[in-house]
Amino acid sequence: MTPQSALSASDTYRHRGQRRALVAELRRKGIYDERVLRALEQVPRHLFFEPGFREHAYQDKAFPIGEGQTISQPYTVAFQTQLLQVRPQDRVLEIGTGSGYQCCVLLELTPHVWSIEYNAVLFARTQRLLAQLHRPAHLSCGDGSLGFPDQAPFDKIIVTAGSPSLPRPLLRQLRVGGSLVIPVGTEQSQRMVRVVRESEESFVREDFEEFRFVPLLGQAGWGG
Repeated sequence: MTPQSALSASDTYRHRGQRRALVAELRRKGIYDERVLRALEQVPRHLFFEPGFREHAYQDKAFPIGEGQTISQPYTVAFQTQLLQVRPQDRVLEIGTGSGYQCCVLLELTPHVWSIEYNAVLFARTQRLLAQLHRPAHLSCGDGSLGFPDQAPFDKIIVTAGSPSLPRPLLRQLRVGGSLVIPVGTEQSQRMVRVVRESEESFVREDFEEFRFVPLLGQAGWGG
């Protein structure tokens, strides 16, 4: 059996039922974008877990994935993705590939996804998994706080780690009319922020509810 067929075989009717139940729970919690909900229903979250945690994959909780990182709570993934308002033609940059789960949710909404992971061990693991899943994201290992200038501009940028401030390199890589969704605050708690680039020099910021993310590492993050 090939790795791809083995992964497909491990996504059972029970898992699909658990995803439907999770989507219903997210809808009750206020997620209303049907495209986002359908995306979460399609992506087999348990395949992004270590085997010992897979039975918990469809709980609305974050879980460790090694290297001091976590796979985000499904509500958090849905909330950020809903704020991003991804269209099928959008070019999307994700900062913090992590397990690859958020990346695969984005790929359900647009085929044009670039994702950067800071941690080389996580990057190698996730690159193998996404290849086995035939998820055609453009993956890179490096300092995501600096963005991906060679591929800019982007219509949407999503950051899955907490930043002390709005990283200027990411703002510069937004297309006019594009938006950045990022948690901003202290290392212990952040507020979700959406920034829309209205013109070359004008940005509009909206603040939303509080979350807790692992820190954004790099020159324009906590390492700067």
